[in-house]
Amino acid sequence: MRISLHHGLPAAQRHTAARLYWQAFGGKLDKVMGPEPRALAFLERVMREDHAIAALDDDGRLLGLAGFKTPRGGFAGGTSADMRAVYGAWGGTWRAMILRLLQGEVDNDRFLLDGICVAREMRSHGIGTALLGEICAEAIRRGYTAVRLDVIDSNWRARALYERLGFVAVSAHGIGALRHVFGFTSAITMVRRVR
Repeated sequence: MRISLHHGLPAAQRHTAARLYWQAFGGKLDKVMGPEPRALAFLERVMREDHAIAALDDDGRLLGLAGFKTPRGGFAGGTSADMRAVYGAWGGTWRAMILRLLQGEVDNDRFLLDGICVAREMRSHGIGTALLGEICAEAIRRGYTAVRLDVIDSNWRARALYERLGFVAVSAHGIGALRHVFGFTSAITMVRRVR
């Protein structure tokens, strides 16, 4: 099977992209963004097609994607108004407050990965490696000298991939009492120089 990388998320793939993203991150976000139907509705609403690189097969099926952040926003960020539109006034307000505590800033010195996910049945086929390679190429095109990402301490498989591709851990940030909500203790910041 041939895999092609596309800049931007095809509009017809929004639903599939939301499912892939939730498959990858729902385990840590479920207590805040659940139930799943609402989380998927929120993701479909806020995903920025221009802040993603998509991996597609010959039939146009979405196999994986990598989102990124710029000063104009992130791939799956959204606003408090988006939260309220999907979860209601109270549900949107408390969710937005908790997620704001977890979100990092935009890094003006390094290109920032905003999530990478690959369909379960397509993992270990080089799709994640290809997406990260294209993220690094996009960083160079945009004038950055490095790419930055954050990985949770319990995701050893992703961290091994990042290390194999030249990313180096530079710091760890504990999340304190939020560990009871999200199910992990810290996020590890990793950086790869691209030129």
